[in-house]
Amino acid sequence: MKRSGTYSTKSRQEIMKYLEASAGRTVSASDILDHLQGIGLNVSPTTVYRNLDRLYEEKKILKYVAEKGEKAVYQLEVEGRHCADHLHLKCLGCGKIIHMDCDFMDEVREHLMRGHGFSLQCEGTVLYGYCEACRKKKEGLQSS
Repeated sequence: MKRSGTYSTKSRQEIMKYLEASAGRTVSASDILDHLQGIGLNVSPTTVYRNLDRLYEEKKILKYVAEKGEKAVYQLEVEGRHCADHLHLKCLGCGKIIHMDCDFMDEVREHLMRGHGFSLQCEGTVLYGYCEACRKKKEGLQSS
């Protein structure tokens, strides 16, 4: 079935369902492959990557790649959110992505431009750390 230049296959539909169910956190291609195979779809890693590439090109998903050469992770794009305009925070514990779309970012951008002559490009920029829940869990384990 063709919709606006794209083919809607069972694999693509199930990938989108999985991404929708995983909203608010990132997933890897291998997470998606495991899920698809777990529900009985006989798909190859190539099929998963090809679908993810197309969904990314269509701006339906976000793709994050760490500079350390780690594998990419993906997240469903939320309409109305302009990810090129803000930084992202990724929790090393649970994989949650937090979009820093607060007024503070405007102050940071302005400071970088005025104080350092540097124009910040936020698209694809990820800072790593721990979300509040994982930090509390980690601190609780360390104090035990």
